[in-house]
Amino acid sequence: MSHGEVDAGRLHALAVDIAREAGELAKLRRSVGVALAATKSTLADIVTEADREVEDLIRTRLAAERPGDAFLGEESGGSAGDTGVTWVVDPIDGTVNYAYGMPAYSVSIAAVHGSVHPDEWEPLAAAVSAPALGELFSAVRGGGAWQGARPLRVTTDIRAGALLATGFGYDPSTHDGDLATVRTVMPIARDLRRGGSAALDLAYVAAGRLDGYFERGLNPWDFAAGALLVQEAGGRVSRLDTASPRPMLIAGGDEVHDRLRAILA
Repeated sequence: MSHGEVDAGRLHALAVDIAREAGELAKLRRSVGVALAATKSTLADIVTEADREVEDLIRTRLAAERPGDAFLGEESGGSAGDTGVTWVVDPIDGTVNYAYGMPAYSVSIAAVHGSVHPDEWEPLAAAVSAPALGELFSAVRGGGAWQGARPLRVTTDIRAGALLATGFGYDPSTHDGDLATVRTVMPIARDLRRGGSAALDLAYVAAGRLDGYFERGLNPWDFAAGALLVQEAGGRVSRLDTASPRPMLIAGGDEVHDRLRAILA
C-alpha cells in the first residue's frame, strides 16, 4: 500500500481529536496529582503514572478506530500492524516541565507510512497538543500546518540573527558535548531558548515563534509529529550523524536549516 492509498485527512482528524482528549487528561491528572503529592518523589510517581495513563488512552482510541495500524509509543513500546500505517506517540513530552508545573509540555501524535525508521518513513498526519497553554498544532502531508484554523509558516528573515532552541539529554555525561554544540552555533543566533519539549519546540518553529531548532539524541516519538509540522509550514528537517547513538536533528526555514547544517554536519 502506498501513502496515496491512505486517507491522510482522516488520519489528521483522528490525530487532532485524540491529541485534544489526551491533552485534557494529562492536564487533569497533573492538577489532581499535585493536590495528592506530599513530596517530590511522590509527584514523580504520579507523573510516571500519568504518562502511562495518557498513552493507554491514545492506544485504546487508536485500536478502536484503526485496529489494523501499528503503534510505537514511548511508554508501551511497539506493536505490529497490517495497514502500513504506524502511530508514533509521545504521551507527555516535557515530563520535567510537567512535574514542576511549567506549562511547556505536550502530547505528540503522528501517523507515518512504511518503515518505523524515521529516515525511511513517510509522515502523513500530526498533532501536538499543549493543553496547559490551550494550543493545538496539526499538519497533514501535502495539506499544510495549522494552529487551530490558522495556517502556519516558518520564518524567513533572520537578518537580526536566528532565535534558536535546543535541548539536553538526561545523561550528565552528554552535557559537555551539548554545551560545546551550543557554543558552536551561537555565532548565528540572536538568542537561545531551552523549552523542554522537543515536540513543542518544533511546533514553534512551524509557527514562526522560533527560527530554528537543533538537538542530539531524540527518539522517534520526540519529533515525528513536530517534524511534519515544520515541513508543512515550509521548513526543512534533517537528521545528521545517524550512525551515532545520538543523531542530531535540525529544523528551520531554508536559510536557518542550511546554516545549522553547515555548522553541525
